This record gives sequence, C-alpha cells and structure tokens, in this order.
Amino acid sequence: MQTGRILLVEDDAAHRETLRRHLSRSGHDVVEAETGEAALARFAGASPDLVLTDVRMPGLSGIELLERLRVAEATPPVIVMTAYGDMNSAIEAMKQGAYDYLVKPLDLDQLDASIARCLDEVRAARDLDPGDGAAEPEPDDSLIGADPRMIDIYKTIGAVAEHRTPVLIRGETGTGKELIARILHRTSPRANAPFVAVNCAAVPEGLLESELFGHIRGAFTGAVSDRKGRFELAGSGTILLDEVGDTTTAFQSKLLRVLQEREFLPVGAEQPRRTDARIIAATHQPVEKLVEEGRFREDLYFRLRVVEISVPPLRERRADIPLLVRHILGRLRAEFGREIAITDEGVAALLAYDWPGNVRELENALTRAAVHARGSVITVEHISLGREGLAVAPTYDADSLDAVQRAHVQRILARLGGNKSRAAEALGISRPRLDRIIEKYHLVV
Repeated sequence: MQTGRILLVEDDAAHRETLRRHLSRSGHDVVEAETGEAALARFAGASPDLVLTDVRMPGLSGIELLERLRVAEATPPVIVMTAYGDMNSAIEAMKQGAYDYLVKPLDLDQLDASIARCLDEVRAARDLDPGDGAAEPEPDDSLIGADPRMIDIYKTIGAVAEHRTPVLIRGETGTGKELIARILHRTSPRANAPFVAVNCAAVPEGLLESELFGHIRGAFTGAVSDRKGRFELAGSGTILLDEVGDTTTAFQSKLLRVLQEREFLPVGAEQPRRTDARIIAATHQPVEKLVEEGRFREDLYFRLRVVEISVPPLRERRADIPLLVRHILGRLRAEFGREIAITDEGVAALLAYDWPGNVRELENALTRAAVHARGSVITVEHISLGREGLAVAPTYDADSLDAVQRAHVQRILARLGGNKSRAAEALGISRPRLDRIIEKYHLVV
C-alpha cells in the first residue's frame, strides 16, 4: 500500500490516538493536531501528502480548515470525517473540494482504501511531467485531429466555405457533424448572419413544415398569429438540417423546392417567400439504402450532396484520442477552476475502448471522470465507460495497458519518421516524457 505523511486533525484525544496508532502501523508518518488552528500552524512545516480532519471541532471547523487549505500554494487532498452524517455537511465538504467524506464510527478498511486511492493519485500527480498539456488549447469550436481523413475535412471546409454550395455531412452520432457545419458558417462570408440548426428527427412530423417554413394566422388550430420559420430566421446566414435522413418523402418534396427555386411557402400562405440561406444537411443514416427502399428522394439526395463530408468514427482514428483528451481536459480545467491531468494508464484505457458514442462519449467520460477525481489526476479507476454511462470502471491488466500504450507510441513514431518532437506534439505530451516512454518500452527510433 502507498504510504505518506498524514496531518491528522481530531479534537477527541482518545479517537486521535486510536487513529494515530492505526495509521502508524500501516506505515504512514502521522503529524497530529487537536484543532483546526493548530493544523494550520503545523501545515507548512509538516508538508503533508494528505489531511485527515474531523468536521465539528472547537474554533475552526473541518470545513473551514478545508477552505483555508484550498488557498495554500501546494494544497494536499483532504479527507473529512464526522460523527454527524447529514446531507448538508457532506454536500458542503465535497463542494469545497474534499477528496472523501467518511462517517464515524469509521470503518478502518474503508479508511485505508480511501487513503490508498488518495495517495496513489498524489503519486501519479507528481509523476506527471509539468510540461504535459501545457500547449495553448484549441478553441472550443475547433475540430481536433491529425488523422488524414480529418485533414481532408479541413481542406474541404476551406475549399467550399466561400460558396453557397449545399453540403451533406455524414457520420455516426457524436462525431461532430454540427460542429463542422458551424465551422463552415464561421469561415464563410455569411459569418455575421445567423446560424440556425434544426434537428429534424426531434420535431414531430406534423410540425416540421411549420417549424422550417413558418405559418400564417389561422393556418391550423392553434395558429393564433403569424410565425416566422427557421428559413426566414436564418436570413442570409446558414441553416443546418440535422438528421435529414429521418424526414418523410412528403416533406422532402417541399425541401427539394427550396433547393431548386430558393423559395418556400409558409403553411397557409398563398405567396412563396425567398430565401438566401445556405443549406447544410447532416445525417447518420445510410442514405443510399433509404433511396433504394423509397424512403428518401433520390433527386433531393443529389441536390444535397453537391459536396459531401464523411466524418470518421473515433474508433477509426484512435491516434487522435490523446489530442482530443488534451483539448477536453483544457476545457474542463477552465470549467472546474482546478488542474486536471490524466495518467498514462488512463489514456491507455481510453485508447483500448471502441467509443460507440464517438467524441461526444469521450467528452462525457472525461467530464464524469473529472467529477469523480477529487484531486487533480484522473486515473483508470475514475473512468467509467459503456453505452448507458454505467459507473463501472473498465478492468485492464497492466500488461494489456502497457501493450496498448507501447503500440500507440510506436505507431505515431513510425508515422512521423521517428521525429520525436513532432511525435510528442501528436501524443499531447512533452519531449522529456516521450523519451521516458521510449526508454521504458525499449523502443528503437
């Protein structure tokens, strides 16, 4: 078991002595304090790896001590223990950044397990290179990836952004189709006009025409006033028709007219209205199969796919996962207001997973892991994966994790001709850390 220096803060002398003996027998170096004030006085000299504190004490409470320690230059993790297992104190302790919250009488096995996890994360944080992930993060509205298919997408965006040409974006759910549409809009001359996204699958069939084209007063029951549709609201900007493959052939006929004539007819209106909006469509459906089955108009399909962008699933571009992890963790650091890093084993676990939910699932998994990681380091134990987001950490033995990481680094180095600086950048780590990995696995460069 990982051992370390623990600052034990407990006003009950008998209980403090019992805990001191137990922790000492476990190999920990224990520094004692009977009050919160005494703990603050001894903190700097003790340089503890972990603080174990009672909540209700005379003077400074454990929660107040936790607040004071948070502003320290090197804040250690804090485990809070209390004889009063009430909801409010538990919530407040965790809000203030406590690593764990234990209720007295303590289960010593539970205490040992919590301390072991905590010290393992402290060790992992110290092992992480300070330069890792220090590069300037990409903006949140950027595509991340160096896979050749992603590079092709970047080039396509650059080639068609200036034009009004319809674009069909295809890819599995969670691959970033809407993000690509937004970048097409942002890099086009229409950037100052509205970007309007409509999820066609989320709008009831009977309302989709009204949602997109608008309606006039009295057009149907409940139409008490005129209403502008999304095409009119988009003006000279861009409209994204997401999941267009889920629409009916009757609606597709009306959409075809918009593409051909650049005009639409609001529900109940007699005169059509013009539109200058650029149309981008997206779908996860196999459109060719829908056409064969008569569920999607072939003429509309060809009108929409003047330019087609196919987004690869994450499992087919695993080399991009470290880059995505670095980008997502940068956003989470800003969102959570604290440092967040991930161990090599954690990255290896992410590389070993198939990601049926693609980049969106990766974002959710890392966000969930950052919430569970009370400290600054995400380890394998914090990562829960699965289609239902089950809070069950995947199990990987050390050999399989090493094999995944070794193969991944070897693949990147080979792709970049052994250039260590470029490989370190592609992996999202510092050059010294890459050198240590090369040495660890005896890689020949």
